[in-house]
Amino acid sequence: MELFYNCKIYAPERLTQTQVLTATGKILAIGDDLSVTGVPLKEFDLEGRCLVPGFIDQHVHVTGGGGQFGFASLIPEVTLAELAATGTTTVVGLLGTDGFVKDLPTLYAKVKALDAEGLSAYMLTSYYGLPERTLTGSVAEDLIYIDKVIGCKLALSDDRCSFPTELEILRLINQVRLGGFTSGKHGILHIHLGNLKTRIDVLHHIVDQYPSLISYLSPTHCIRTRPLFDTCVEFAKKGGMMDISTGGTRFVEAHQAVALALEAGVPLSNLTFSSDGHGGVRREDPATGEVSYTPAPLTLNYKEMVALVRDGILPLESALQLLTTNPARNLSLRCKGRIAAGCDADFVALNEDLSIHSVYAKGKKVYAS
Repeated sequence: MELFYNCKIYAPERLTQTQVLTATGKILAIGDDLSVTGVPLKEFDLEGRCLVPGFIDQHVHVTGGGGQFGFASLIPEVTLAELAATGTTTVVGLLGTDGFVKDLPTLYAKVKALDAEGLSAYMLTSYYGLPERTLTGSVAEDLIYIDKVIGCKLALSDDRCSFPTELEILRLINQVRLGGFTSGKHGILHIHLGNLKTRIDVLHHIVDQYPSLISYLSPTHCIRTRPLFDTCVEFAKKGGMMDISTGGTRFVEAHQAVALALEAGVPLSNLTFSSDGHGGVRREDPATGEVSYTPAPLTLNYKEMVALVRDGILPLESALQLLTTNPARNLSLRCKGRIAAGCDADFVALNEDLSIHSVYAKGKKVYAS
């Protein structure tokens, strides 16, 4: 058993209690004078630091992004140490443009490895394109029979995508929905958005006709351009989720986009951050024309959350929601994103200046500064 004490608990809402008791990776109790006798107890004195839920990153290329400039540009895989250093205790791995060299069996193996090392790791089946690529023969069966599969990946409005039709998207929603409720995972269709002028028009048309399907749609890269952002704001105001990529191409920084979305009337509960970590980011120097292709960093979710607090956009208990309760709800990870009895013992201890002091996954320390 583990006892975390002498801490300010954000669950993410601020609690008055100062102690958390855990065992076998779960939170047993929260209180002020918790005591245990007769069993070994490991104690963590947090010396007045903030204890917050472990962060969830729902969009990471854990096996590395595909190389868009030949084999030498393939992005390397993610390590547990990289994820833990950012406060990430739950990660969702996925494929990008490349569903061939970077394939699903390799993704599954990497997700299982991260899980065995101490994090909580999940994956999406398929990749950018159509026809969909799966492990078992169908998206629904992947959700039903593969423990780590919680949804499906697709790309839209990108010149590298397969230009899916509305009917094809509806059929994929049907697959994630059937696979989700059969397996008890809910299931999502996580949709990469490019910068074409079609934006998310087809998603608006789908949810206007079939409002009940909106909870199965999870668009990402919503701040790639201002016109895309504006139409994603309207989607979120209809009740959809709006995932703000902290890495990659963006017209403003992620914390600024949150401020704009809130001003436009988007509920905070409909906003999430994800890093796009280790996806390939192509940039062209406007002065020299030189093109670079580098991994998207994993650190920006945490840094942009801190920026929300630093710039007075949100208090800590609200800013944390973009990395905790909101992605947990979007992914239907019922034991994640909160510090509460019965939830997984995933924590980040923050210093007074909000720098990361230590990280705990399933009750075990995985990072210390």
